[in-house]
Amino acid sequence: MPQDILTEAELAALREFDSPTISNAIETFDVRPRNVGFSGPELQCMFPEFPPMVGYAATSTIQANQPGAGARNASRSEYWDYILSTPAPRIAVIQDLDHTRAVGSFWGEVNSNIHKALGCLGTVTDGGVRDLDEVRSLGFQMLAAYPIVSHAYIHLVDFGTPVEIFGMHVNPGDLVHADKHGAIVIPHEIARDIPAAARGVIERESVIIECCKSPDFSVEKLRQASGLYGRK
Repeated sequence: MPQDILTEAELAALREFDSPTISNAIETFDVRPRNVGFSGPELQCMFPEFPPMVGYAATSTIQANQPGAGARNASRSEYWDYILSTPAPRIAVIQDLDHTRAVGSFWGEVNSNIHKALGCLGTVTDGGVRDLDEVRSLGFQMLAAYPIVSHAYIHLVDFGTPVEIFGMHVNPGDLVHADKHGAIVIPHEIARDIPAAARGVIERESVIIECCKSPDFSVEKLRQASGLYGRK
């Protein structure tokens, strides 16, 4: 778990930017390879009209294609206590272990209300979700594989462990940014510096965009605007 929790003002600063801009800002620090740390295209945002959410990951694993028993059936009561031990605001990051395809949904109106009451802003999962109208009205964001009808034999397998959501590795307590484009993990060590870096990215991009929209556009001016003037 992170030792240095961001203030609400610092979290709000991160919410000002969409996830592609956050990704671009992270790249400027060169703290990890550019092809890791974010979800793949399989992750779909159920409510793209919602603003970005930023929170700390409460992780778990689920399964629905067979009944849970013994060690494969984690206590939901203990899971709720675990969620509350995660810094707020929280995002429930849940890996579905039904590998071929999601069979049943952990998520619906009831679990969304429970998790919102526990301080979760939404979920990021490679499983399915349902009760979309009710959950939308609740203001609880869902990024998932797809909508699904049934909960089947859904049960918690484990919680508080590392998970993987469509190529994005998430550890308990990781700082996650998610919106209509997908989800990305923000490294703790640069989290406070990301807003300034994002503004710098936007400023540099705006020079190129303004050049392209200019009535006297030319490739020569584009080279200058993009910092490539004089390069081959």
